Amino acid sequence: MSYDYDLFVIGAGSGGLAASKRAASYGAKVAIAERDIVGGTCVIRGCVPKKLMVYASKFAHYYEDAVGYGWSEVQPSFDWKKLVTSVDNEVKRLSKLHISFLEKAGVELIQGDATLLDPHTIEVDGRKVTADKILIAVGGEAIKPDIPGAEYAITSREIFLLPEQPKRFAAIGAGYIAVEFSCIMNGLGSEVTQFIRGDRFLRGFDEDIRSGVQDAMTKHGINIITNTYVSKIEKVSDGLEVTYLDKAKNTEEKITVDAVLIAIGRAPHLAHLGLENTNVEIVQCDDPDLPNLHGYTVNCAIKVDEYSRTTEPNIFAVGDCTNRINLTPVAINEGRAFADTEFGNNPRIFSHETVASAVFSQPEAATVGLNESEAREKYGDAVKIYRAQFRPMYHSFTGKDEKVMVKLVVDSNTDKVLGAHIVGENAAEIIQGVAIAVKMGATKKDFDATVGIHPSTAEEFVTLR
Repeated sequence: MSYDYDLFVIGAGSGGLAASKRAASYGAKVAIAERDIVGGTCVIRGCVPKKLMVYASKFAHYYEDAVGYGWSEVQPSFDWKKLVTSVDNEVKRLSKLHISFLEKAGVELIQGDATLLDPHTIEVDGRKVTADKILIAVGGEAIKPDIPGAEYAITSREIFLLPEQPKRFAAIGAGYIAVEFSCIMNGLGSEVTQFIRGDRFLRGFDEDIRSGVQDAMTKHGINIITNTYVSKIEKVSDGLEVTYLDKAKNTEEKITVDAVLIAIGRAPHLAHLGLENTNVEIVQCDDPDLPNLHGYTVNCAIKVDEYSRTTEPNIFAVGDCTNRINLTPVAINEGRAFADTEFGNNPRIFSHETVASAVFSQPEAATVGLNESEAREKYGDAVKIYRAQFRPMYHSFTGKDEKVMVKLVVDSNTDKVLGAHIVGENAAEIIQGVAIAVKMGATKKDFDATVGIHPSTAEEFVTLR
């Protein structure tokens, strides 16, 4: 049977873009459908605009720190509208760049909502096309709790488009999105309150990362309200009134802010895909084959095997909609592995083991491999911990009480480094290099035999005793 396309991709985010271009390079006739701006969560409303705002939020600290090094004190001012306009312009530039990459690769871009009519037929805004293979790469979306007034709150999608800076800002959530935006808004001068249900945020990360970041954020003036849940958001004359239960006091408390960010998790964006017209199986979050990664709350996901194949033979899925590891580089590698396997005569899988990740909080945190509790559960008493906490040299003259934490988790039976963790400035840049060693199976002796760059924070990983 002949089809209109060899491959039809639903979703022009990181995974879909990577897969479509790679498949086209092998000579496949490819089309990709996108209902939103081309680029996906990362480019439009995720890691790229967020990181730009992280950069912006750090300048206030630099102005303060400079005084200790002999620079005269300044009284800086901040222009929110200029920042969000610049960020939006950069997002649009990158989106256009991705469209040009598709054109150069020979991939047809179809704007609109794509719905599966059957395993080989897709409808996009009234237009019906057929494809031999279909790849679903629709990503995820922020979810909101079922509480009164949730409609008044924003998610990570809207925060980049706020016309005015909220002087009083509240974040609901304990994952890295809530943590990062709490730090961003604090750095930009807003009064920040963060609500979390437990004692610590960043569930799934190493305990030393969780405590290191949370303690530092508290020192920076962020009001972290633990052991609580928000029960209502109400619009009042001077802003939004947030009602929450203080579990420790067993009392109902209220706070008024200008904006409320809900960041309790993300769920695969499976609505209106027409999956019911196929044999694609959906798994629930309590399925043992569906891992939880770093605090994400997920309702359901598309079930796939190691080759990203769904339970429908010709339909595949990659990225956040499969809820394996919800990170941009992972989606890209899943997409390329799929294309190599199905169109490049190079069957291969992408390994989800030992994937590094970072939290762009202030201070930053980064990790690769097993955390201490995971390692002890798997290796028991054989686990040995090497850890150091110290004041970084940068703060010798600033007078600030800042700490860096570096940690190695080691299997004493084999001397293999099972995990590496860091809290501190440039944590993500440092862990990227360490991740190579951990991925390759380096031992503690390999780390010890490596000469450190002095003076640097990174050298602590090779001097731990």
